[in-house]
Amino acid sequence: MTTAPPDTEVGPLLREWRERRRISQLELALRADSSARHISFVETGRSRPSEDMVLRLAEALDVPVRERNALLVMAGYAPRYAQTPLDAPAMSALRESLDRLLTAYEPYPALVVDGVYGVVAANRGIALLLEGVAERLLVPPVNAMRLTLHPEGLAPRIVNLPEWRADLLAQMERQIALVRSPALRELYEEVAAYPVPERPTEADRTDVREDPGGAGGSASVEGRAGGERAAAFALPMRLEHGGRVLSFVSSIATFNTPMDVTVAELAIETFLPADRETAAYLHAHLSP
Repeated sequence: MTTAPPDTEVGPLLREWRERRRISQLELALRADSSARHISFVETGRSRPSEDMVLRLAEALDVPVRERNALLVMAGYAPRYAQTPLDAPAMSALRESLDRLLTAYEPYPALVVDGVYGVVAANRGIALLLEGVAERLLVPPVNAMRLTLHPEGLAPRIVNLPEWRADLLAQMERQIALVRSPALRELYEEVAAYPVPERPTEADRTDVREDPGGAGGSASVEGRAGGERAAAFALPMRLEHGGRVLSFVSSIATFNTPMDVTVAELAIETFLPADRETAAYLHAHLSP
């Protein structure tokens, strides 16, 4: 009886994932119900892991779904997870649920992006903030990172652009470290090279604050020391819009235990008003 030759590719890749997670062979073995000796044999190519073992190790290492398929293929097995286009009939229930979620979040901004920050869906709150963005950036496929950091996008109106830009780029760097995505790397290099519009510092500027009711309201000018400041529990995005500065903190949600690559890479980003004035402005402009 002949035996399959030991695998020479999946082992080093599994070792790379283990080192990224900064855990020992013993700890991985405990998580995957195996032994440190077997983990060592797999990583060095002396032992070919079973399909079940590849999946257990991937689960223990929290490997993204797309990369789990890659591990399986390298080990000589078929991919386990489908990659269904979002516009496929099988995804209709998901699309409808996402649309309901985004609508329910109004008047606050919310959007859904894919694994390379392509905008899959967005609500009216997002559309409001995009007023004044160059039309060419709004032609599909629309990309959230381009919209935010491009000199003809939101960047010139983001008051704290250096901090917000640094946070977004760091987020992309963390994602690149987890997935082997040439498209994501190319996007990162593109947006990181955008020139940063020069702005006065917040200490040197004043904000025009309009009556949230819009028409008929009086406008006043006040320094940053006055008025309600954005909460300090998270870095806010402070965006000029309609003669005032709106403040938001964002949160990102993903699907729990996804079984499809497309679904695994979707992220729902919601923008919560960081002060009462921002909330009042949005309600005044977008509420029915």
